[in-house]
Amino acid sequence: MKQQFQIAGRLIGSNHKPFVIAEMSGNHNQSLERALAIVDAAADAGVDALKLQTYTADTMTLDISEGDFFISDSASLWQGASLYKLYQEAYTPWEWHEPIFNRCRERGIIPFSTPFDETAVDFLESLDVPAYKIASFENTDLPLIRKVASTGKPLIISTGMASIAELDETVRAAREAGCENIVLLKCTSTYPASASNSNLMTMPHLSELFNCHVGISDHTLGVGVSVASVALGGCVIEKHFTLSRAEGGVDSAFSLEPAEMKLLVLESEQAWMSLGKIQYGATEAEKPSMKHRRSLYIVKDMKAGDVLSKECVRAIRPGAGMAPKYFDLILGKAVKQDVKQGTPLHWELLL
Repeated sequence: MKQQFQIAGRLIGSNHKPFVIAEMSGNHNQSLERALAIVDAAADAGVDALKLQTYTADTMTLDISEGDFFISDSASLWQGASLYKLYQEAYTPWEWHEPIFNRCRERGIIPFSTPFDETAVDFLESLDVPAYKIASFENTDLPLIRKVASTGKPLIISTGMASIAELDETVRAAREAGCENIVLLKCTSTYPASASNSNLMTMPHLSELFNCHVGISDHTLGVGVSVASVALGGCVIEKHFTLSRAEGGVDSAFSLEPAEMKLLVLESEQAWMSLGKIQYGATEAEKPSMKHRRSLYIVKDMKAGDVLSKECVRAIRPGAGMAPKYFDLILGKAVKQDVKQGTPLHWELLL
């Protein structure tokens, strides 16, 4: 069993309910008021943590609007924008981080972030974040991994697009730089992702291969895939979160709304509770139901010496008589006393 660990006092591991993260990303639509409202809605939904992304357009890319820096893919949600303009629209101003983190703490949820370069790590350290997230597109940025790992804080890494060899390099780099607690999130880096392309069966393999806890960064619509991940050992769930998809936002199309996030929190915990242990036979809770099993009953009045036949004995509910498996054995045997209809059949009634 993987060793449990803490993020700001919240235990993470298979013996604890899933750690649910609401990812704000750029869904604040460049409004601090909306960002704080998202925090409140996330807290009301019962999440454990709220995550930001810490970057600026300049730390992400170059201000070029053509060639490699222009999104021309017709399948992309962001077709027709340059990378620079997209990140300008989506980024969370760094001066907002502290008030957002403060609101999170006031509401009892854990604030942390995804840094995208070393300056972001230094900034987040000044805010005393309790953990870090590495995005899929940065999971091969080993210098960044080492920088984050050197803080010694838990590291949650999305595995989107990464090969086993790449993940091996990433995990080794993190551990060698001082990170003891790593969670690998199964992630499909399409926006939105489809259930059929989620491949959750990878999760137990990831856990065994790298000897770490696993979870999911889920870009599908709805909560089904995230809930299913719990059955495969997922102890962390990350979903993008918005107040309303209809109000737009760079990630709104694949983000959960408050009622959906509340459902995810509830159903993921139910899924975790349902795993239990290997169990056969009646549980303590089931034992009262045993009386409603079928058993053998006398179904017509009989006199002493009468012979049991299919007309006078049947397997019916409730379960106070002999088990139905004895039916063929008792046929042809005689009763040794008068027996009324509705009497449960037992060996001591037979000659």
